Amino acid sequence: MLIIKAFAKVNLVLEVLGKRSDGYHEIASIMQTIDLYDLLELEPAGHIKMKFSLPGIPDHANIVFKAAQTLKDVTGCDKGVAIGLEKHIPTGAGLGGGSSDAAAVLRGLNSLWQLGLTGEKLATIGAGLGSDVPFFIYGGTCQVEGRGERVRPLADLEQTWFVLYNPGLAVPSDKTAALYRLVTPGQYTSGDISAGVRELFEDRGERRIDLLYNVFEKVAPGAFPGFDKFVEEFHRAGAAEVHLAGSGPVLFTMLHDQRQASDIHGNLLARGLDSYLVTSMGRSEIGC
Repeated sequence: MLIIKAFAKVNLVLEVLGKRSDGYHEIASIMQTIDLYDLLELEPAGHIKMKFSLPGIPDHANIVFKAAQTLKDVTGCDKGVAIGLEKHIPTGAGLGGGSSDAAAVLRGLNSLWQLGLTGEKLATIGAGLGSDVPFFIYGGTCQVEGRGERVRPLADLEQTWFVLYNPGLAVPSDKTAALYRLVTPGQYTSGDISAGVRELFEDRGERRIDLLYNVFEKVAPGAFPGFDKFVEEFHRAGAAEVHLAGSGPVLFTMLHDQRQASDIHGNLLARGLDSYLVTSMGRSEIGC
């Protein structure tokens, strides 16, 4: 049996450059894995079967099942697997939990089934499952472009702390698509923001918190009732810079000082708010 950690992510930068002819949006992003994770168990079996279920989602529609079945179809492998999942990443939160689970299944089965596929090939397979899956094949710090299929691994950040605040909103299954529909052409950018942050990370080793950016923050008040109030609560807990994690509604602040991060986390908990204190994870730490 293989036990694999599927780590969450935050988008340090998320730009929308425009809408593509295939209906997807062109993005430019800097993504970062964090040490909040789901646990997956992969056990050899005669066919693909799930040892868990998610409310309202048939097994065959679960992205974890789809990942295993797609890998089996693409490679012609005649093996199976029993998949167990222990969830810790909040669902529908913008932290990439489902996509990370799918990527972990691809990487784990590549080992369990002895397929010998490269990370590049796994990322190509993952792109058909979800836009964030290719990133999770690599993990760490990456520049991500296209609709998510073009991934450029960057040098790992020095240890950086993140405080997450989960408002606990119920979100529809089409949350991300709805956010994209709210973004107007006037809010499209050129990709220069993510390129500039990548340059600072790679060439200067700087982690400029004030340069973080997420276009969905411009439309979030119209998508998430009470969004401005949640941001203000985070500020009152001591966070100077507050950003949306991916498509939200989870919010985060990024800090260089563990004690300061711990204080903000404690302040949120003292107010009865759902909060996580996590750190950045490099590729070597997650086995990529």
